[in-house]
Amino acid sequence: MTRVTLVALLLLFGIVQPIFAQNSSDPSIEVLNLLQKIATAPRQHNYIGTFIYSSGNYIETSRIVHMLDQDGEHEKIEILDGSPREIIRNNDEMRCYLPESKTIVAEKRWLRKVFPALLPEPLSNLNDNYIISKGEPERISDYECQVIVLEPRDDMRYGHRLWVDPHTGLLLKAAVVDKGRVVEQFVFAQLKIGGEIDKEILKSKYSAEAAGWRITNLVSSAMGNKKLGWQVNNLPAGFKKIIEMKRNLSGKPAPVGHIALSDGLAAVSVFIEPVERNSPPPVQGLFPGYGAINIYTRIVADNMVTTVGEVPPTTVMQIGNSVINYKAR
Repeated sequence: MTRVTLVALLLLFGIVQPIFAQNSSDPSIEVLNLLQKIATAPRQHNYIGTFIYSSGNYIETSRIVHMLDQDGEHEKIEILDGSPREIIRNNDEMRCYLPESKTIVAEKRWLRKVFPALLPEPLSNLNDNYIISKGEPERISDYECQVIVLEPRDDMRYGHRLWVDPHTGLLLKAAVVDKGRVVEQFVFAQLKIGGEIDKEILKSKYSAEAAGWRITNLVSSAMGNKKLGWQVNNLPAGFKKIIEMKRNLSGKPAPVGHIALSDGLAAVSVFIEPVERNSPPPVQGLFPGYGAINIYTRIVADNMVTTVGEVPPTTVMQIGNSVINYKAR
């Protein structure tokens, strides 16, 4: 699976809409308020910055511009390393420019998790699945940040460390942690929050030459509960089905079934597609993905079931192994 294909899959994760449920063991109101500010801040402020993503020996730099005006939200993300890519967003309309293949991928913002907008809004009851606490303040990109630690309550999910500017709530650094080891992290190397932004700099630099490029529309249609004919029988504790849908994906001859799952923070997607006749059998098994992402595939009732999630390998395998076609039974 190419990195571009994986990036396309990552755009399909995580609709979460419940709210915090509090009890006597919940973290402080101050911490919960900070988490809520982290979730809402990327959609409420103008900002321009450069952030770095790292995982193992891989490092990637991106430039982001985000602006609010009377027409809503506008954003441009330009990946500065490797193959050139550019993502332009106007409210829920997203267009990804891929100049090497002369392709534009268009998509509604169903399920967005792009730094610094990593937390869903509104937040779910994270305290059921994570022990939430404050860490010591640290300075990131010339901002004094408060650290929030989310420690998993079991081995079915990763831990997280979040560095937040307490004044605006904007996330300046985020790390995914597995038993003390940093799996991946994002951090702003340079950031300016607030101020006026010229809307011209939000336009794609490929606009003029892209007139003749191929456009791929990733169309999706939500379905009622169990309408796909597939279900996950053995969800790990804390994970719930959020939605099921049919999606048209680039390079696929027919719509692909998609079941989205979440524990309120981590997202897992299950994709179901028929095995094409007279084609080589798909490779089955566990595949390391990208950063915190793991991928697991198996054949079920002449369909390839692909489980993709920002969770440990054992979690994608448990979910993938429990997917059944109940109409075929």
